[in-house]
Order: sequence, then C-alpha cells, then structure tokens
Amino acid sequence: MDIDPSTTKYLISARLSTDGIVEKPDIVGAIFGQTEGLLGDELDLRDLQKSGRIGRIEVEVSSSKGKSEGIVYVPSSLDQVETAILASSLETIDRVGPCKARINIEKIEDVRVSKRNKIVERAKQLLNELMKASKVSGVDLADSVRQSVQIEEVVHFGKERLPAGPNIEDSDAIIVLEGRSDVLNLLKYGIKNVIAVEGTNVPQTIIDLAREKVVTAFVDGDRGGELILRELLQVAEVDFIARAPAGQEVEELTQKQIVKCLRNKVPADQFAEMLNIPTMPSRNGEKGGRREEDRGDRHRHEDDRGRHGREREQRGGPRPVEERPAKRFSPEQLRYRGVLDELNNTSKAKLLNSSGNVLKEVHVSTLADTLKESAEGVMAVVLDGIITQRVLDIAVEKNISTVVGVKLGNIAKLPTNVEVLTKEDLT
Repeated sequence: MDIDPSTTKYLISARLSTDGIVEKPDIVGAIFGQTEGLLGDELDLRDLQKSGRIGRIEVEVSSSKGKSEGIVYVPSSLDQVETAILASSLETIDRVGPCKARINIEKIEDVRVSKRNKIVERAKQLLNELMKASKVSGVDLADSVRQSVQIEEVVHFGKERLPAGPNIEDSDAIIVLEGRSDVLNLLKYGIKNVIAVEGTNVPQTIIDLAREKVVTAFVDGDRGGELILRELLQVAEVDFIARAPAGQEVEELTQKQIVKCLRNKVPADQFAEMLNIPTMPSRNGEKGGRREEDRGDRHRHEDDRGRHGREREQRGGPRPVEERPAKRFSPEQLRYRGVLDELNNTSKAKLLNSSGNVLKEVHVSTLADTLKESAEGVMAVVLDGIITQRVLDIAVEKNISTVVGVKLGNIAKLPTNVEVLTKEDLT
C-alpha cells in the first residue's frame, strides 16, 4: 500500500467482514456515507480528505463462499485524539451495500515510529559496513607497506633466478620452499634465509646449495608438497623436513604456526624411511656428521687388518681365523629386542615403565610431542624408526634412561646418562 509520507502521521488498520460479496467502491462509499455528520463538521471525512488531513482510503478485499473479507487502511495527519475518535467511528459501520458488515480496528500505527525503527536498523547496517571498510582499509594499508618492503627484500638467486631471501648466500643453514608466495610469507616474519624451488623439477642451484649448507625443506601439507619432497630427497642432500599442517599451505601460515612447524622438523633420513623414499647417499665432510666419521674409522680398521693379513701371506704364514664372541644380553635388553621385533614395519613407538610394561603406543611422527607433554613414569622408549637428536634431548630432560631404535640418526651430542641401543646392538 502506498502512503503519502508528507501528510501521514498515523495509519488506521481495520478488518472488515461482510455476509455477501462486496467490492472496494462499496466499502469506501459505506465509510463516507455512514460516518457523515456523525462526528460534526470538524471531523467530517470528506472535508478532512479535501484539506489533506486524511489520505486516500485503501481497501484490500477478497471474496469466498459468498462472503467478503478485507482490510481498510486510513492514513491520518490528525493528532492522536482525533485519529482515535476517527478510528472508533469506523466500527459503527454495520452495512456495506445490501450486506451486513462488521469492522474492527486492529491497530493505529505511528508511522513516524516505524520510520525511526527503519532508520535505526538501516543506520546499524551502514555503520557495520563503514567499520568493516575502515578495518579492511587499515589492514590493507599496513599490508601494502609491509608487502612493498618484502618485495624489495626478495632477490633472484642462481642462474634460474629463483626467488629467495637476502641472507640466502651468507647463511650456513637455509630453508627450501615451494614458491614465491611462501618466500614472501616467511620474509614477512623476518625469516630471510629462504629460497623457492618454483616447481617439481629441482633446479641445479638448489642441488649446489644443498652440498654446502644445512638444508631444511619446508613444504605444504598436501599431495603436491609430498611430490616435491620425493624429488628433493632423490636429487639433493636435504638434512631436515618440515611440513605445514595437513591441508594447509606455507603461504597461509601465521608466525606461530611457522615457528612450530620448523621446530618440529624431522631428519630427512627418518622421513624418507617412513615413506620408503630413496635418498641421496650421505655426503663426506662436516655435514655428514658422526656416521661418516664412524664409517671412515671402520674402513681404516678394515684396511689395516687387510694389509696385515696380506703381509702375513707374503711371509708364508697362515691367516688367522677370527671368531666373533657371542653377545650376551641382559634381561632388559632381551625385552627391548622383543618389543622392537613386535614394532617392525609399523612406524610406531612404545613407552615402557620401570617394570617393562607398555604405558602408551604412539606413531613415530608424534613421539617427540607426546614425550614433551606427558612422560611421567616412562623409563624406556622403543621406536620403529631412527633415533633423533630431539628424542635424545627430551629423554635427558624427562629422565628417561633408555632409548631403543632401528638406527642412530645424525646425532651431534650423545647423552651420557641415557642408554642408546639400536637394532644392530641387540642382534
């Protein structure tokens, strides 16, 4: 229904019902005819309508089963008292044309209140939009300034012009990422020793850097990230693996998430063994760590033994047959060997108490976090995987006396108060 906003203060709504079929002109005629002279000259409907003090009377009527029902709307610019008198006069109408009729006033609505309510609601919407726009503008402003600095910090490294951080050449340890957006995200949080692979084909620049520096591969937690890792581990000498949470990308991570992922990195050989990925052979020199030194000592010892044997042969003497003495294991070591055999090819770990009973069984990938959170009563850890420096450090911190695994990883510092046993030690 259309109401003239310039003349209307109140809107009278009345419900009409008749015992016969009537139409809109019949109802309007009955209203004017049966109220004429009823309220005096001052409130005569015709005069009020001519002077604009009441608006056009609107009727919505429908007929069914020989009867009619509808609603009558009377806009009024009179004051409250006069409007109420006018409304009550409508209820005196008892006939419309030849039909009996009943009119009941449903309500008198203050149009200005309705308008104010609409104004308030719309103002709330506009204010919310304004606040959102202001907030976004502020964020965009800060981000645009920050991003401009990040873009200035990004360098192009190597013959492939890979996106990298400014410290990529000077740092002893670097982080290899998937793409440029990952580099930008880490630069945003001040991590500048980063470089991107930019595709699944690992560039020669990355392979060359991996020979000289300690490399952490930090990839997305999806299938694409795994494919890049498989390629990296086969062609480059990667030392550690870090992954974004499952289903997330490095470029989306917050500073806290990035730090947590990098802190929870695992040795590359352990990760490769878990996924049965072939890796580059271990390198010589400092980066190879303790295992290379041990291997070199063993080779030197074997060479010496071979040389002495050849000398004895040249002198004509018989070559002695060396007999390996049978190993003797303590009851605890036998128990650890049994547990290790049970865990074979499961990539799981068991936490044992002082009586040798299993307190908890977890996946190797969550072992360090589990020990960090709750290691109460744990005296020994047996894992179907590689013993890492992080696990040994936690064992020292949590007073765990024994750690048993398949192999010993790249260990920089072997604790003196933790017994470390490998599968080779127990066979």
